[in-house]
Amino acid sequence: MGSEPTTDDGLALPADADPNTEKLFRAFVREGRITAMPAKAGRRRLLLDHVAQLFEPGVRYPEHVVNETLLRVYDDQAALRRYLVDEGLLARDNHAVYWRCGGTVRP
Repeated sequence: MGSEPTTDDGLALPADADPNTEKLFRAFVREGRITAMPAKAGRRRLLLDHVAQLFEPGVRYPEHVVNETLLRVYDDQAALRRYLVDEGLLARDNHAVYWRCGGTVRP
């Protein structure tokens, strides 16, 4: 089944980030961790897309690995996990196994 997610460093501003992404990270991310969840849906979706990139497409992760990864970036990993599933960035089966099913894929 799953492997470890791609980074231990939390969220990092991409080198090719546009001004909107830079502004989003300045407002909501400190030292790789989300400080608050954006209230506006568009900003929240953009931030969640960056969180989803912590997981490799096509890899299945047990719930405990997803939780550990999400705890590195946000204190309420359960809420963050639900946001990712609700936004169609992660999917879950009946056996508490998750996989990335959406979001930006970087080379």
